[in-house]
Amino acid sequence: MSAAQVAVVTGGGNGLGAAIVRRLHANGYRIAIADLDGSAAAILAEELDGSGTTARGYAVDVSERAALERLLADVLADFGGVHVLVNNAARTQAKPLLEITPADLDSVMAVNFSGTFHACQVFGAHLAERGYGRIVNMASLAAQNGGTATGGHYASSKGAILSATKAFARELAPRGVTVNAVSPGPQDTPMVHSIVGEDDLENYLTNIPVGRLGDPAFIAEMVALLASPGAATVTGACWDANGGLYLR
Repeated sequence: MSAAQVAVVTGGGNGLGAAIVRRLHANGYRIAIADLDGSAAAILAEELDGSGTTARGYAVDVSERAALERLLADVLADFGGVHVLVNNAARTQAKPLLEITPADLDSVMAVNFSGTFHACQVFGAHLAERGYGRIVNMASLAAQNGGTATGGHYASSKGAILSATKAFARELAPRGVTVNAVSPGPQDTPMVHSIVGEDDLENYLTNIPVGRLGDPAFIAEMVALLASPGAATVTGACWDANGGLYLR
């Protein structure tokens, strides 16, 4: 992999996104860290490379298409190109299904689905024009089993991402761009600990066949593999890592 390759990671300032950023940077990519929390993105970029040569942070609200268009323009201006897009930005809200309001639904879908869809359009068109690219969308076990600890609107948004992944994969494959999804189950992250609750965590683990939460570093490895030039024949796929909670 050429050291010149540039990867954009949305929602890259914290949690799983930060793990993905660290893995790709360690693999030699220059990284554009996009996050609603611009300060978190900037802090991580500074930690990885204080000179700004191989890592930069950007404050981006992925629910706004114009913000994604600006992100592409900024990354091209700062790095001179882009080769990989990881759509990781997401909004999670645990709420009983019949209590989800129209505003709740709209806000979750705007970030999770619309943000991913528009990013695939904006960056996908650019990558296709250049004849090469890798797009990795973060789905979820919730998309496959309807969700348990997360809200139904979150599960629905992630299910829509799986469908969009297939649509973009079919459209962009002839132009050298692969589009895939990674579908993690519950991970050992602050977000999962918060949703489950520390008091209920031990009991929660008994429901996972392998008996443990997933490792974000391993999910990052999966993303890095799909983002690599060698993954040229994998497109429209969904790679699962859910501890046996969902078996195809």
